[in-house]
Amino acid sequence: MAPILLNCMGNDHNEYIKQQVHVKNPNLESMEEDVLYHLSLSTKTHNLPEMFGDIKFVCVGGSANRMKAFSQFIHQELKLPGNPEEISDICEGTDRYCMYKVGPVLSLSHGMGVPSISIMLHELIKLLYHAQCRDVVLFRLGTSGGVGLAPGTVVVTDKAVDYSFRPQFEQVVLGKVITRSTELDKGVANELLQCSSELQNIPTVIGNTMCTHDFYEGQGRLDGALCSFSNEEKLDYLKRAYEAGVRNIEMESTVFAAMCYACGLKGSIFNLLVHHFTSRTQSFSPLCSPPCSGCGLCDIAEPF
Repeated sequence: MAPILLNCMGNDHNEYIKQQVHVKNPNLESMEEDVLYHLSLSTKTHNLPEMFGDIKFVCVGGSANRMKAFSQFIHQELKLPGNPEEISDICEGTDRYCMYKVGPVLSLSHGMGVPSISIMLHELIKLLYHAQCRDVVLFRLGTSGGVGLAPGTVVVTDKAVDYSFRPQFEQVVLGKVITRSTELDKGVANELLQCSSELQNIPTVIGNTMCTHDFYEGQGRLDGALCSFSNEEKLDYLKRAYEAGVRNIEMESTVFAAMCYACGLKGSIFNLLVHHFTSRTQSFSPLCSPPCSGCGLCDIAEPF
């Protein structure tokens, strides 16, 4: 089992910083009830400290099926009692996200793109705050496209950068643009890289992750309903991205990093590359040939 999990399960927990999850919203203190609407939870209807107070690790990913499979995988890794197939979805009262609790690990889906994961993160961080959780580490795990790396590689994010390769996230609030840092915890990233040495035949690197606002034009794909650029222009942009340290491209990293940093949470991101952006094909899995057959191989939990 990875050392980062063993530290949580054993007696070495004092090595972690004793820091309670906090939020930066004074309005919450005066609210009689905080309804976490998209998670189907509330401070009035649920005893959040009792339900979630022992959480130490939160793992989020786009696909609901993938995060269920991940929670079942963690259940087996931690050798917990009970049937992992019977793990229940805590958010079954809503169809927006799914949530599974396995010992000290919380597994959630966040959908696709910045808006979807942003909504989930607001309510997740408030959940951890109301549950009085301490020493929590957040991970975003998923799939992405590679820049200069082969499919099958895992990229641990050093910096989450925007379309101009800047380590920042821009949020529009009341018509004004607020810029937030996307700094991630380097200690956790280095520990993940060290843990990767236990995995055979899965090359792992640390690099910058670029976040875009959509799957097609924003990522330079040539097969969308709209395309206003040539393949040569796309390759020139990808070359500049590579020179700026970008090794993969996805759609959630900057807001994840920004919200973790703003709330004082340790956060880390790692993605399995399922294709490379220099290809003109529609391949999405390193385990099969294009076009994608929908066989579900990209959703297996083993790479994690």
